[in-house]
Amino acid sequence: MNDQLRAILTKAKLNFVILASIIVIAVLGRFTNPELTNSIFVTADQLVSDLYLVFIAITLGAFIPNFKLVAFGSIGLFISTAILIQLKVFNYLTTEYLFAVLIVTLGFASIANLYRHYREYGL
Repeated sequence: MNDQLRAILTKAKLNFVILASIIVIAVLGRFTNPELTNSIFVTADQLVSDLYLVFIAITLGAFIPNFKLVAFGSIGLFISTAILIQLKVFNYLTTEYLFAVLIVTLGFASIANLYRHYREYGL
């Protein structure tokens, strides 16, 4: 394997884990609870057309050097907001919508971060 490709793969392991996790969630969700999974991914599809969320995700992935902060910060924010939803702090926000936002944010941030690693090597 090419040394540059090996370096990109080692730097971007977390990106591939996140993207693979989204695919695993989609596949497992189709078998366990297809209605909920379909609802979440339809919402995520609609969120992609809200370009401000996509721009924020791409900015997070491309310009924050430590991608672990983006990934674990997003997941931590999701968990804390989900707890607040269950405590009825947010009345009109659902956990499914929040999960769709997390999928879109982490997906686009991972792709932008992968592209940043790709561009470092001038490929």
